[in-house]
Amino acid sequence: MIKRDELVKFLNETLKLKDFPGDISNNGLQIEGREEVEKILFAVDACQEVFDIAKEEKCDFIFVHHGISWGGGLKRWVGMDARRFAALFNNGISLYGCHLPLDAHDTYGNNAVLSDIAGLKNRKPFFEYDGAEIGFSGNFDRAQSLENIAAVLGEALETTPLLRGDAQKLISSAAIVSGGGGIDSLFAAKAAGCDLLITGEMEHIMHHPAKELDVAVIALGHYVSETTGVLAMQKLISETFPVETSFAEVPTGL
Repeated sequence: MIKRDELVKFLNETLKLKDFPGDISNNGLQIEGREEVEKILFAVDACQEVFDIAKEEKCDFIFVHHGISWGGGLKRWVGMDARRFAALFNNGISLYGCHLPLDAHDTYGNNAVLSDIAGLKNRKPFFEYDGAEIGFSGNFDRAQSLENIAAVLGEALETTPLLRGDAQKLISSAAIVSGGGGIDSLFAAKAAGCDLLITGEMEHIMHHPAKELDVAVIALGHYVSETTGVLAMQKLISETFPVETSFAEVPTGL
């Protein structure tokens, strides 16, 4: 068991929330539940299904990548929002969200873990988003085929990646941006001299530019690409504090 505020302090400091003043994601504790935490649920998205799992598993605290509070957007607690808030407040469950800091962290972040899986070396911060560099670029020890890199990632993440480019093309360098970096991440990968962009989702408008710029793309799926940091944080918390943890697998298929 751990005190809620001690856990929040640890998360805030570990994930360096103060380094992301431009992030509109309202990172940190978004819903305050009971003071003592015995079980923590980890998930990618804050949603009713995750909240119901937390209630069923008698969790005290939820850690997510995509929280429930964004900027100043929530004006009225009615309908879907009312049901979501009620599920947390009525059961004393805290909700902690961490968006860009979890993308960017050089050890536990989505992109750091993806870089580890892919075997990316000599990493440099890559792709500025809302005032922070959230991805990584680097090179491989040896050139390898696009198909092989995709197979390594697919096996580790239990998914079938979408490929754009010649499957046999030899790749020496790559840029990694989890989730949806969009066409800007493609242009940034080209500017960084990378042969490959590894990302979550590939938008329709990226197809022709990728072909014309000769930048291959591996799209892992937005959801899948952002399980990595959440699972890394689950492992860290399990090893650091005397609490029980679990992961809520609620895939979007996107």
